[in-house]
Amino acid sequence: MKIAIVCYPTFGGSGVVATELGIALSKRGHEVHFITYKQPVRLDLLNEKIFFHEVNVPEYPLFHFQPYELALSSKLVTIIKAYHIDVLHVHYAIPHAYAGYMAKKMLQQEGITIPMVTTLHGTDITLVGNHPFYKPAVTFSINKSDVVTSVSQSLKDDTNRLFDIKRKIKVIPNFIDLSTVKNSFTDCQRGLMASENERIITHISNMREVKCIPDVIKTFYAIQKKIPAKLIMVGEGPERAPAEILTEKLGIASKVIFLGNSNEIDKILCFSDLFLLPSKAESFGLAALEAMSHGVPVISSNAGGLSEVNTEGFSGYLSDVGAVDNMASNALKILKTNDSLAQFKLQARQQATQFGIEKIVPMYEEVYAKAITKNQPKTKESLT
Repeated sequence: MKIAIVCYPTFGGSGVVATELGIALSKRGHEVHFITYKQPVRLDLLNEKIFFHEVNVPEYPLFHFQPYELALSSKLVTIIKAYHIDVLHVHYAIPHAYAGYMAKKMLQQEGITIPMVTTLHGTDITLVGNHPFYKPAVTFSINKSDVVTSVSQSLKDDTNRLFDIKRKIKVIPNFIDLSTVKNSFTDCQRGLMASENERIITHISNMREVKCIPDVIKTFYAIQKKIPAKLIMVGEGPERAPAEILTEKLGIASKVIFLGNSNEIDKILCFSDLFLLPSKAESFGLAALEAMSHGVPVISSNAGGLSEVNTEGFSGYLSDVGAVDNMASNALKILKTNDSLAQFKLQARQQATQFGIEKIVPMYEEVYAKAITKNQPKTKESLT
């Protein structure tokens, strides 16, 4: 198949998933074309099966905001025609599904039909998409997609609750490529982050309000009262500065390390004993899955799709949003002995295998194949 993928090229979860999916599809023999405004961050190498097409938006003084949707839809028409694309897969409802639909209509004027698969990732539905300014366009774009998928049952339920959806939504969860996970390093020692008797607890996010960063600090504060521990905070965002102030107020600044954005997530997770994710909303919880892939058990809230990723009492524990004392208590159940920690680490890795890329990619291939078959023009023989 020749597949065109539209995504955001940044560090966000939807862009990472879309890029990893495209790479995996190319390894399975498909021709994949990424179409976006810059090369995706996870797309290191282009080859005979992977192409990148940049969307350029000309700047005109007339436009206060440059019309990216217009440029994207025009680029889609050009690429689909030039490379005889079989299926268009857009990640994020807006503006990608909206631009994809416009491209489909323009192509129809030239007698070209192409199916569009739209994957919903989270904030495109629950935050941005639900805004009154965008809701009609999002509803329209989803209903005009040939196939709609969501990364969790929770997100599917939210979409059907918030929008007047006429399409059936298929759940295809996010995934992890376990073959690329590195769990040993010769150039880095655990002692760089903590002493031998200290547990290493980690949080990785964009540190927005939705991630409940104060709860991360407060949960760790309760944990370190009972056992020696260090907290590693990875990421940048508006909640970082208040979090640093909170650690000072609680007297634990020396036990909390703020690393900012990092390209060494594998190293950090390799030496981590526990992952904290107390978010008030998560469509899936990709950060939790990445932690589990390194054998790191997860203490999380039960918001959104997290309960579909993190299994209570097996890969970690789930608590209500804001239940800091409960999260700390559950964390201590895991960390209290070497035996309990070793068991949870083993189970976390086992949990991650349920979302192995080799299990998920065929689901998308099946969706593509059905969409292409359904999109083919009816012949006289098929109508008899």
